[in-house]
Amino acid sequence: MSFSATVLTLYPEMFPGALGHSLAGRALERGDWSLEAVQIRDFATDRHRTVDDTPAGGGAGMVLRADILAKAIDHATPDGDPRPKLLMSPRGKPLTQARVRALAAGPGAVIVCGRFEGVDQRVIDARDLEEVSIGDYILSGGEPAALVLLDAVVRLLPGVMGNDASGAEESFESGLLEHPHYTRPQDFEGRSIPEILTSGNHGRIADWRRGEAERLTAERRPDLFVAHQTEKGSKK
Repeated sequence: MSFSATVLTLYPEMFPGALGHSLAGRALERGDWSLEAVQIRDFATDRHRTVDDTPAGGGAGMVLRADILAKAIDHATPDGDPRPKLLMSPRGKPLTQARVRALAAGPGAVIVCGRFEGVDQRVIDARDLEEVSIGDYILSGGEPAALVLLDAVVRLLPGVMGNDASGAEESFESGLLEHPHYTRPQDFEGRSIPEILTSGNHGRIADWRRGEAERLTAERRPDLFVAHQTEKGSKK
């Protein structure tokens, strides 16, 4: 069974967007995964197709209504649908490569794209939505975040990347950032490829790459490096 994604959004025209190109686009054409964009406004009950209202207790902005969104979710997830229901939200748990791999190994996902000031908490609770964040910043809506999540997942589906090892050797897969890469020409503006990479000694090359990955992680993501060191210590 291919990976099946359903996106609930006020802007279905934003999909597939970038996912219609390159590896993800070719995989979509082959049927390695499927994508449906559902217009939330189709489930509004008034002639203006209203989906939001003022926040209870006052305050700025508008809130996506629970009753309207619940109807859209129920339409997209018939009884027995095993797919997780995700809400792209800046207050959600950070998206990690481990979560991406788990999603790629599953049947798909139903992704809710929030807008306005937020989503009525009652529908989050009633429909068991898993809030997911792609970073500590605010977007104008959940659509760009949904595209990011789907891109991360789709590239890990079987057959999407030409070389499956490519996915196993990237940043975050081992708990470290990825080592530097080089290719021809040998010399570029006075900078040469590190000699060890042209030595043919695969053991030394592996050690160098590991050392560079640890160095970069310690410099740029000390939080990851501490976790990596802790995990190494626990395996001794």
